[in-house]
Amino acid sequence: MNRSASVPVRKGRGAVGNTEGRFETRRIEPADYGWDAGGEEDSPPRLPTTVTPEKTRTILSRNDSPDIPFDRSINPYKGCEHGCVYCFARPTHSYLGLSPGLDFETKIFSKPDAARLLREELRRPGYRCEVIALGANTDPYQPAERDLSITRGILEVLWEHRHPVGIVTKSSLVLRDLDLIAPMAGQNLAAVFLSITTLDRGLARTMEPRAAAPHRRLETIRALSEAGVPVGVLASPMIPGLNDQELERILEAAAAAGARTAGYILLRLPHEVKEIFAEWLETHYPLKAAHVLSLVRQTHGGKLYESEFGTRMKGRGPYAELLERRFATACRRLGLTRRGGSPLDVSQFRLPPRPGDQPGLFDRHPTRSSGA
Repeated sequence: MNRSASVPVRKGRGAVGNTEGRFETRRIEPADYGWDAGGEEDSPPRLPTTVTPEKTRTILSRNDSPDIPFDRSINPYKGCEHGCVYCFARPTHSYLGLSPGLDFETKIFSKPDAARLLREELRRPGYRCEVIALGANTDPYQPAERDLSITRGILEVLWEHRHPVGIVTKSSLVLRDLDLIAPMAGQNLAAVFLSITTLDRGLARTMEPRAAAPHRRLETIRALSEAGVPVGVLASPMIPGLNDQELERILEAAAAAGARTAGYILLRLPHEVKEIFAEWLETHYPLKAAHVLSLVRQTHGGKLYESEFGTRMKGRGPYAELLERRFATACRRLGLTRRGGSPLDVSQFRLPPRPGDQPGLFDRHPTRSSGA
């Protein structure tokens, strides 16, 4: 395995090291930094997080994937300080000449012009309204959002245009924007999904070090539900041999908190994430590492990952099929609708007039509905 420099675990971070990006032309050999991993006093210094504004020409990302319930998304940030070790978006930092490891969670890039770019996109001739996904790659409510409010600006534009949005997050910061999300939900224009990977506080703290604790995510589901917002749970990723035994308990806890909808995704390990996750396993769960990776291979035809549509999200083989049956059975028992089954309304989309425009002159009213 192509391992990054062998260094002790840094508190508050997910990745163990800075795995080389797949586009690097120079190889950095592992180095001994002289740290003794035995005690707190010998631990390496904490890595600061930097957030760099990025200029971009467009804000909507489009896809034609048949296995996700949306064809467009907005990611207000590149990189994610939550530091989830399994994050499938980590390899995108390779395109920036940075590591998908620690760089991904410490070197964040923001898109301060997101709201303006979105408004321009929605006004383009021929724009067709469909649900926009917020948080498809990186969390729109990661720590930087508390001060920058880029996601909030996006929601303000969407509400102004009566444009539907589906939000996926691990953060309770989403409750800050209830003044926007609740009225949107009241007109069937918004739904929120909380991603819950485990109810085990210790596992969550190691695997998702700067995301909200599991109980906070359940509290967030309850608060959203009580505010009238359609809320769902994503039990993902399910990691064979590590957290998959919690699937039913996660769904039960979320349903009790007010979730109406549910989904799950099997662990995805594209590109460098294979090495990052394997290194994390060997560091934190050395006695389980070989077994977990063996089970992952069983769900992907002997490989750690398959990128083909239809199998990349759910896997294949007996283990994956059993997980699917367990999920379906639990959803029926708990009265949870599967993700994608609750349509949001695209027919209300409108273009607010610019100064000097005649009222109603540029309004558009598509007549379709789209799944969240």
